[in-house]
Amino acid sequence: MSTAQDFLSHLQVERRMSAHTLDAYRRDLDALAAWAEGQGAVIDTLDSAQLRQFIAAEHRRGLSPTSLQRRLSACRSFYAWLLKHHRIEANPATGLKAPKAPRKLPQVLDADEAVQLVELPTDAPLGLRDRALLELFYSSGLRLSELCALIWRDLDFDTGLVNVLGKGNRERRVPFGSHARTALQGWRADSGGAATAPVFPGRKGGPITQRAVQIRIRQLAQRQGLFKHVHPHMLRHSFASHILESSGDLRGVQELLGHADIATTQIYTHLDFQHLAKVYDAAHPRAKRRKSGNES
Repeated sequence: MSTAQDFLSHLQVERRMSAHTLDAYRRDLDALAAWAEGQGAVIDTLDSAQLRQFIAAEHRRGLSPTSLQRRLSACRSFYAWLLKHHRIEANPATGLKAPKAPRKLPQVLDADEAVQLVELPTDAPLGLRDRALLELFYSSGLRLSELCALIWRDLDFDTGLVNVLGKGNRERRVPFGSHARTALQGWRADSGGAATAPVFPGRKGGPITQRAVQIRIRQLAQRQGLFKHVHPHMLRHSFASHILESSGDLRGVQELLGHADIATTQIYTHLDFQHLAKVYDAAHPRAKRRKSGNES
């Protein structure tokens, strides 16, 4: 077994990384191994200059700054693991930096659009399920993977809290509102879900797939007259943006979202300032230049 495969096994067994994250690490290390082979080398023996050449080659090949940063992050983790297990004498990725990616603000629904989306008629086929799914997404800001993995036992209707197992197997408790509680109780009464049954089952009785939820939300958004590209993470972004806009409590939003680093949450402060700038432009008498014909 190669050192890269040893490292991936470590991530899977000891770090318990998700299949999605493992695939990303595997692709990045495969790209590094292929480049090294073309140079007549193996990844275990590369030095800092060679790693810099690899990143430069990937940049010339058209990879975005974000993809290059992910490539380099995988390299850092891999070589740090080799160093820890005394397989190399120094980490060649230390100090290397990828081109800086421009900050991209997440797209959100405004409050009216969010209400328009979640207030589905429940008499349609799967209407109770769809209403419960959308209400919970927007009420609690869950990740798609977190919502798909829920079982009924995770929901406490007395306290209005849902137990969530997030990234890195970190547990958190998140509140869900009265509209979500009503929708979920209606869906459970209709589906008869046992305590250990998935809240949102798929066709074969197991948890619904993430892809099925993505497709369904896009369909429901169009049905409700929203023609933005609506996806599950947009509901999470909308939840965070609306909570921060109303409360100004960045640390609280961090806890609700399950972010390990508050820097990840800080992107929503930019959304909040963006909203305030629009309010200012619309309301302040001297926010905009007068038309030339009115200028004295």
